[in-house]
Amino acid sequence: MRLRMTGFCALILAVLFFACKKNSDDNNNTSKSKTDLITASQWKFDNATLSGVDVSGLFDDCEKDNTVTFLSNGSGTIDEGVTKCDDSDPQTVNFNWNFDNSETTIHTTTPLFPGAGDFKISALNDTKLSVSRDTLIAGFNQTLTVNLKH
Repeated sequence: MRLRMTGFCALILAVLFFACKKNSDDNNNTSKSKTDLITASQWKFDNATLSGVDVSGLFDDCEKDNTVTFLSNGSGTIDEGVTKCDDSDPQTVNFNWNFDNSETTIHTTTPLFPGAGDFKISALNDTKLSVSRDTLIAGFNQTLTVNLKH
């Protein structure tokens, strides 16, 4: 379970850091920073794709109810949610995170999703964090994308 939770956290972090979408409805014409967007509230699994094919069903329900919280000081917490995959796992796990590559990549000390390493931020706005990474599966290069929501 620790590997699943670690993988889930890494993916969430990656999504949050790769892209920032300005809110066009903002009357003050001010945009939020990526740090503001990623730390606004908890993130929860929405869906996942592998090279464009929906693979959300491959995630267990006990993984889908996890939440990830990013704090502006570079720390964060992964919470197991109501359903734990393994009763012996801790309810929460702390991690550290930061943006890399001009805030287009998110790096975490604890993997949030399957696979270790950094994730590219595909989208980051008030309601969505989308992260992706290339991975080798059965000898073929595939892109895993995980979408999180508030």
